[in-house]
Amino acid sequence: MLSLKNTALSLLVTLTVGLGAWSIFIATHPKIISAGAANRPDAWMENVVAIIINKAGSPALKVEAPKMVHYADHDTTHIETPHITMYRQSPEPWYINSNYATATQGLDQIYFWDNVVIHHISDVANPTTTMTTTTLTVFPDKQIAQTNDRVTVVQPDTTIHGIGMLANLNDGTVQLLSQARGEYVPSET
Repeated sequence: MLSLKNTALSLLVTLTVGLGAWSIFIATHPKIISAGAANRPDAWMENVVAIIINKAGSPALKVEAPKMVHYADHDTTHIETPHITMYRQSPEPWYINSNYATATQGLDQIYFWDNVVIHHISDVANPTTTMTTTTLTVFPDKQIAQTNDRVTVVQPDTTIHGIGMLANLNDGTVQLLSQARGEYVPSET
């Protein structure tokens, strides 16, 4: 009988010491955030229409999307079906559409993917231009767009295919990086 009492008492003391040690461990160590908690959004918006104004007080960028979700981890925003208007020195802006996009560090860099279309209406310096690709990275402050994927550039009477592109959206210059080939098809008048 004494042996059973000693065993029970030893078990109770061990359990008490163990629980005490565990409570001290929890109190003195920072909480560990699970991977799932780190990937939870901290904000979201629906039916978004946002206009970003530059230092001169003129519109620089317009973002339209049915839904945007922001994650504090890495300061990223996922955008569904984005429609972006990039204003520039020319009177006609560039329009960029895709099925998805991710913006980082606010709107410093926007990565578009899945059915990307970039369009510009003709103005005094540039003809109407439409470019299509599968992915595109845009730096709105620098007015630069780039991709390493296949690109098709369509202008009046001309279609050009290439791989990789670097475009200065402010002055309208487009540089295809490799395997560029074009077709000239004069319009019928």
